Amino acid sequence: MSVPDAAATADRVIDEILSAVVADETVLEEITAGLLARGHVLLEDVPGTGKTLTARSFATALGLDFSRIQFTPDLMPSDVTGSYVFEEGTGEFHFTEGPVFANVVLADEINRAPPKTQSALLEAMAEDQVTVDGETHELPDPFIVIATQNPVEQEGTFELPEAQRDRFMIKTSLGYPDPEGTRELIDRRADRDRPDPTVDRVVDLEQVRDLQEVPETVTVDGPVRDYIGEVCRATRRDGRVDVGVSPRGVQRLFEVSRARAVLEGREYVVPDDVKHIAPAAIAHRLVLTPEASVEGASRRAVVESVLDHVEVPAMDPDSADSAEQ
Repeated sequence: MSVPDAAATADRVIDEILSAVVADETVLEEITAGLLARGHVLLEDVPGTGKTLTARSFATALGLDFSRIQFTPDLMPSDVTGSYVFEEGTGEFHFTEGPVFANVVLADEINRAPPKTQSALLEAMAEDQVTVDGETHELPDPFIVIATQNPVEQEGTFELPEAQRDRFMIKTSLGYPDPEGTRELIDRRADRDRPDPTVDRVVDLEQVRDLQEVPETVTVDGPVRDYIGEVCRATRRDGRVDVGVSPRGVQRLFEVSRARAVLEGREYVVPDDVKHIAPAAIAHRLVLTPEASVEGASRRAVVESVLDHVEVPAMDPDSADSAEQ
């Protein structure tokens, strides 16, 4: 699949989701970029903003197997990964797959479960496999986790471990709908006898795999690679930050910047791709100092400040022209 074909297909997927989900198109583009780059996505927002519907709609539009796990305080790791069950007929233990064995796994309200259960997803998200009782089981391909969480200030929530936050390629927020979106929600409720809009399948499993191959063909010139590295290093030098972007985070920003270029229909990355996607790709990886947290600093504000201060490289027109040919 070519870059223009991938861009057109991604646009169709987003348009189909927008037909049923009241959401900002920019947020859906961030999620799509993460999925194209083979990443996992974390949606944080207050209840009732459509996080679960958005995740389910992506699975439907992409034609992928879907599984939902409702995270609760009493959820056990085996409830996520599966377990061995003794069968009296054969006298043997048989592995029963848990809900994590799906193409798209919705980890709903992930931060309402204790850290031990949250960490059950770590191996799955990092290596596309789970290990139960010493036996390793491969997960489907593709394997995508779309997790939702409520703000940690809400009662009954747990802060995600830093190692797990770092496994998410994208963290974004749907936010409240704009005036037009709010009116659309009211109109739908007023016409309750009319079925709500539904999402149809746009692509199938093989096409999703093809789509995920396209960013690997995108060119990233040396100056842009250096720019990505400098943005990430600058987060470590910021006085408000205790732990900056990890080496894994550097690689993920590189990967999702290529996916962002694909959404724009380009075969090469420009600095604006990096600037556009960086807040969603690296802000959640930062650990702020206690002083900064007390003063109300936000991770996203730190990233935006870094982007304002890091020098943006000039693109070589000849390089860009050659990448297009």
